[in-house]
Amino acid sequence: MNRQDKERVVAQMAAVLAESQAVILTDFKGLKVQDMQGLRQKIAEVGGEYQVVKNTLLKLAAKGTFVETLAADLSGNNGLSTTAADPVPLAKAIVDFAKSNDKLVVKGGALSGQTLTMDQIRALASLPAREVLLAQLFGTMNAVPGGFVRVLAAVIQKLAYALVAIKDQKEQTA
Repeated sequence: MNRQDKERVVAQMAAVLAESQAVILTDFKGLKVQDMQGLRQKIAEVGGEYQVVKNTLLKLAAKGTFVETLAADLSGNNGLSTTAADPVPLAKAIVDFAKSNDKLVVKGGALSGQTLTMDQIRALASLPAREVLLAQLFGTMNAVPGGFVRVLAAVIQKLAYALVAIKDQKEQTA
């Protein structure tokens, strides 16, 4: 690869990294081509991208981005997973694939400026989907006014029961 090609690749990688919300660095040594295609397909289904990167080019592209913290892990074969969308599905796809294929080793990651360890990536993968979290939040927010309305309705209902009981008692005495 000549210098111009390398500069173009670095510029493309820098653009991808600038748009990314999360980045996960993996070692793919020993993966078969068929497995690699399966991994790429899983990542693409969740809105991510997986590419094999040259360490020196990634170091150059990562300068000035939040991915720069991963520079210490850049040795050997590296695959870079990126997503500009929700990072949870990307983490789930990679962790699930790594469970079924021990050749894929997660080295680390970065999420909006913070470096992630393998345990943190697993924790991220165990989170429910964004839609589920939003549903839980809205359910919790709806519970407070709903409970308030039920309390007010119960007071009115008990008042109505008391008035009916007084009416029934007066009818019996009359």
